[in-house]
Amino acid sequence: MTQLERMRMNHKRIANRTMLLLAGVTLGALEPASAAGFSLPELSVAGVGTSNAMVANPDDTGAFPYNPAAMGFHEGSSLSVGALLIGPSFNVKTATGSHDSHGADWVAGPMIQAALDLENEWRLGFSVTAPFGLETRWRDGTLPAVSGTRTLPVPAPLEPEVPLGHPTASELEILDFSPTATYRVNDHLSLSGGLDVYWAKSAKLGSTAATVTGDGTGVGFNLGALYRKGPWSFGAAYRSASTLGLDGDYLPHSRTLVALGRLAPAQSAELDVDLPWRLQLGVRYVFNDRLAAEFDITRTGWSEFNDIEIKGKRTGEVVFSDTNNWDDSNAYRIGATYWLSPKTQLRLGYSYDETGQGDDHFSIRVPDNDRHLFSIGLAQTLGQGYSLEAAYMYVKAEDRDYRSSTPYTGGDLNGTDALDGDYSMDAHLVGLAIVKAF
Repeated sequence: MTQLERMRMNHKRIANRTMLLLAGVTLGALEPASAAGFSLPELSVAGVGTSNAMVANPDDTGAFPYNPAAMGFHEGSSLSVGALLIGPSFNVKTATGSHDSHGADWVAGPMIQAALDLENEWRLGFSVTAPFGLETRWRDGTLPAVSGTRTLPVPAPLEPEVPLGHPTASELEILDFSPTATYRVNDHLSLSGGLDVYWAKSAKLGSTAATVTGDGTGVGFNLGALYRKGPWSFGAAYRSASTLGLDGDYLPHSRTLVALGRLAPAQSAELDVDLPWRLQLGVRYVFNDRLAAEFDITRTGWSEFNDIEIKGKRTGEVVFSDTNNWDDSNAYRIGATYWLSPKTQLRLGYSYDETGQGDDHFSIRVPDNDRHLFSIGLAQTLGQGYSLEAAYMYVKAEDRDYRSSTPYTGGDLNGTDALDGDYSMDAHLVGLAIVKAF
């Protein structure tokens, strides 16, 4: 094999790793502002106000997206239309200084829930939520230069001052269209089942090397149960894992680097994105006509992100595969509701969300860590079946001072000393909705 051929093979391996870095962000490097990983557990305004402690609540319509079995304890139909507004803030201090993420100041997601009473033991429901997503943007130069990683004699103006593939932009919005059916077994027990039809309506993954854009769909299922006896109620809800098939385009940023074999040429690409399963268990106690409190545990199956593959459509072959090695994690939630008057309900909540991301595959796209969620909400009955709901949540992630003993030698940055720095994040969330009972 000639020296030129060896160089070309080496350049091809580098290109494959670059595509992995860009596309792999979808699987474990997308950072939302409200929960560990890239989950957005806020599914209703009532949930925002109670820090998502809603799975065992048979009284509030805001529990329906968390546990559709709650519909069995409601007479009549209802429609709730609302939105979640998220204002995130990310910062990292590296050897090059202090850097803020320059994503959108505020991003929005839908909160829509309809429940139809069939005037017997059956209820039908339909919800539209955004359970996964994010937007972050890091400017070129956030990461310091890494010596000893250049493998080609590229002209000086094209020599990267940072590792090739330095993440710059991540944008992801996944919507969940969920039809459900609920059966009221008796006065104490209600059961539910349904589908989760996921649509990645937009995905943009950018770096100093190239950009990947695309969209796709996937399907999962959900099961729920709610039991009420006296002042106690117990709830359980499960949403299965799902695989999104993303189709999109890969666009390198430099024709010169493509010609030299350092980057793959522009082409169509596909990637399977494995969403985690979620299991929620909760218990609620009604102290009196005004006050009720609930405690929930949520288990999220982040281990679904073990293996990823990127496939080029031109050849139909796997371009590259890699391992994330995320761990399943827990969230602990407590929420309370208190009727200030017959028409006004106050909501309070706190959650502690564990991260599933260890140091071995840490990514600047996911400066993730354990998080504290504090929330307050209000529901006001307006008359004629209408009510107005509002809630506010503050999220504070524990600072993550990341230092790796693994040197960066080219290719994938995740888990290497190229990412050494002090990472911090907080966010403000606002939920607004109007509810109509028929």
